Amino acid sequence: MKVFEIDGSLLSLALFTEVMNSNELLDAMQSGTLEPEVAFLNASLIPDVFPVLVAAHKTLLAKSRETLTTRTLHSELVYNYSGSKHISESLKRCGISKDSTYVLVARFDASLDEMKSIEKLINGKEVDLEELEGRANQAQIQKHYKISGLELGISSLANAITCRIAARDAL
Repeated sequence: MKVFEIDGSLLSLALFTEVMNSNELLDAMQSGTLEPEVAFLNASLIPDVFPVLVAAHKTLLAKSRETLTTRTLHSELVYNYSGSKHISESLKRCGISKDSTYVLVARFDASLDEMKSIEKLINGKEVDLEELEGRANQAQIQKHYKISGLELGISSLANAITCRIAARDAL
């Protein structure tokens, strides 16, 4: 688990592989019984932590302006990570699915006890965030964010995603 400071708030991130209970986690999240509340992101779409931090900044900005698009702060993070303006499509594509085995977990302002309880919720193996780049599904990311090979010749995958996250509201 790593903790990042964003605009005076803390964002805790933990990366899990070999997750065996994503179906139960998804059901608990959708029914509103997941405790503590967290964001589950499809880690195969994340080549680096930086785009997640940009999405977290947008989320905290929307909260401060009282303009959240989704119902919760953590679903807003998943929505902001997506390149789409469609909420359900964003949550489906960038969130976890019933058969997800590679998951990034995010929690704003988590206490140590909350992070320990989150770790107990997930039936998987925690790995270092440095593994994101090597495990990212580049073809899936390029398709989802509509990133051309030409663009990747002058920029990184993480930078291309970050640009789309930052510019989505302006387009």
